[in-house]
Amino acid sequence: MKEKQKGILSIVLTVVIIAVTGFIAVCGIGSDKLGSMADVKLGLDLAGGVSITYEAVKADPTAQEMEDTFYKMQLRAQDFNSEAAVYREGDKRINVDIPDVTDANEVLEKLGDAGMIYFIYGQSAEGKANIEYSAAAEGYVLTRPLEDIIADGDVVIDGSCISGAEPVIGQNSLGANTYEVSLSLNDAGKAKFADATAYAYNYYNMSTVSVRNIIAIVYDGKVYSAPRVSAHIPDGKAVINGQADYNESKQLASIIRIGALPLELKEIRSTVVGAKLGTEAINTSLLAGVVGFILIILFMVAVYRVPGVAASLALCLYVTVIIICLNLFNVTLTLYGIAGIILSIGMAVDANVVIFTRIREEIGTGKTVRSSIKLGFEKALSAIIDGNVTTLIAAAVLYFLGSGTIKGFAQTLAIGIVLSMGTALFVTKFILRAFYDAGLDKEKFYGIKKETKAFNFTKHGLKYGIVFAAIAVICIVAMLIGKFSSENGNILNYGLDFMGGTSTEIVFEGTAPSNRELEQLVSDTLGVQGEVVQIQGAEAVIIKTEVLETEDKAKLEAALAEKYGVTSQDITSTSISGTVSGEMKSDAVIAVVVATLCMMVYIWVRFKNLGFAASSVLALLHDVIFTLMIYAVARISVGNAFIACMLTLVGYSINATIVVFDRIRENMKDKLKKDTMEEVVNASISQTVSRSINTSLTTFVMVLVLSIFGVSSIREFSIPLMAGIISGTYSSVCLAGTVWYFINKRKKQEA
Repeated sequence: MKEKQKGILSIVLTVVIIAVTGFIAVCGIGSDKLGSMADVKLGLDLAGGVSITYEAVKADPTAQEMEDTFYKMQLRAQDFNSEAAVYREGDKRINVDIPDVTDANEVLEKLGDAGMIYFIYGQSAEGKANIEYSAAAEGYVLTRPLEDIIADGDVVIDGSCISGAEPVIGQNSLGANTYEVSLSLNDAGKAKFADATAYAYNYYNMSTVSVRNIIAIVYDGKVYSAPRVSAHIPDGKAVINGQADYNESKQLASIIRIGALPLELKEIRSTVVGAKLGTEAINTSLLAGVVGFILIILFMVAVYRVPGVAASLALCLYVTVIIICLNLFNVTLTLYGIAGIILSIGMAVDANVVIFTRIREEIGTGKTVRSSIKLGFEKALSAIIDGNVTTLIAAAVLYFLGSGTIKGFAQTLAIGIVLSMGTALFVTKFILRAFYDAGLDKEKFYGIKKETKAFNFTKHGLKYGIVFAAIAVICIVAMLIGKFSSENGNILNYGLDFMGGTSTEIVFEGTAPSNRELEQLVSDTLGVQGEVVQIQGAEAVIIKTEVLETEDKAKLEAALAEKYGVTSQDITSTSISGTVSGEMKSDAVIAVVVATLCMMVYIWVRFKNLGFAASSVLALLHDVIFTLMIYAVARISVGNAFIACMLTLVGYSINATIVVFDRIRENMKDKLKKDTMEEVVNASISQTVSRSINTSLTTFVMVLVLSIFGVSSIREFSIPLMAGIISGTYSSVCLAGTVWYFINKRKKQEA
């Protein structure tokens, strides 16, 4: 009776914990909704905004030049939005992400502009006036071209000498507020400013205004302030007063801070996402997640009975905790990040399936249900750990070699893998024991798996080889056809990420115009050719062109608005230079090779047998070639998502292969004395077939739902991944164990 009460209390506790974490995930804690979905930081592809990557034009910029440029880009970006993120990429690049901008073209135009700021003498030593007061302009204006002023040496300091400028509120002798700007200069500007203020102060007169004692602040050819020098300033600390209010002081300080960039920058990659499109991406992805999650729960309960219910409760906890973890670790959630979470839900089932299969096998040998539950978790442990570690390797490679949204995918996938492993090994175990203690202790609630007759997989090794060769031939032929039939001569349908150019995605209110009509619009507006691709039924299109400058993007947007009533909220624009696209091609190859080698080493170390590592690599090679064949035959766009797809596939496939290898390793210890190596291998593969099929089915369902409900970029990722899942299941069941057998058989013969 005590055991039953304990079991019931454990079930109640589980439900309460799920309810509490669910409440936090949905509603959050406190007025700030901490821990909730609403508090998760969204990437630009979900929130809308502008993401730009700049590269220094200078061949070998110094570390100090890059640091100064980085600092000033931070100030510029924060002037557009206080939540803007600026970060370094390598030695020459700076990335800027600015969410919730209303005028993306303004950001693109102004953010990376060199926009030089100068402090100049009001009058040169030769008596030439550089500024004069204009009643029409209601302030001072330049009287000579700025180039002449610079050539004559009338520049006191430029933006590279400024270390800071902040608005401050002071008080005059009468106690009234004064609005000022506190200016600080670096060592390079301190001495120059000291000499300049000494010179200008010699002409200072309290009652007479003369341009000779003024040092004007000029940005982009416009005089923003013309303060009189009322003291010699030797320490590089100055106060600019005379502003009418705090906002005016703040504006002047901002102009001074963002003034000159130490380095000239060029835009090499940019993405503009309309807020409306970001919202649509969130809604469709969440719908995909909900539908897929419900289908998996129904499958688990129908197939695995009480253990399926336990796994479903654990998965519910897993989903709520992963949302809280996104907040806890301050992860920026991207569209691919949501895909990573949805995919990890499908993969989370894998550990449970391995455990439940083991439990059924133990019950089938005559052991009690309690003992079978204990042994099921113990025997499944090594396969679960090894499988998840190899997938984590793929996620790590994606994170370090990927960029932008792919990093977001890697982060959420890694978090999902760790949490799913924890929930399967601990939470599911706790719930399952609670069900048993509560009275669900009969075999019928768990199922029994009798030992079935082993299929002779190794007998068909030659057939597997022929299939492998056929896939490789089809892949090569398809790529050659693509090379000679396509206009650009590429073996694959390289997308924007690998080709360079500008991609403009537009969502229309009703049916989209015809391709020919839009291509004509691009030609008439910009004088360039554009390729139009219809997506998402008849409502959205992608226009692909050569790399467009900011003013050309604005022209195209204006033409679309005038003719079709499209707003900036309906447009996503991405530009990538040829330099970056070339790097992405090489990164894709490097990422797959590095991930494969790392996994091979891990398997070699863990299984203490090079044959396991070599067999797994051959199986992975099959899956990579098969997926590449799908890309070549279907002419699916090959872009940044291609890297994520390949590495996810590699991680998933090796996970399935490890389950087979783990069973071979176990059976070799137990059965080798009475069975031949071939019999052991065939029995091991046969024992894991149901697990391979069930796990692949659940993961396939999640990806299928993504492809049905997801936006176009996710669809490009999910369709080849589905093909890869099928291939990975085949290779882990048919190829991996069979290849290992022949490798070790040959080694044994040679010995």
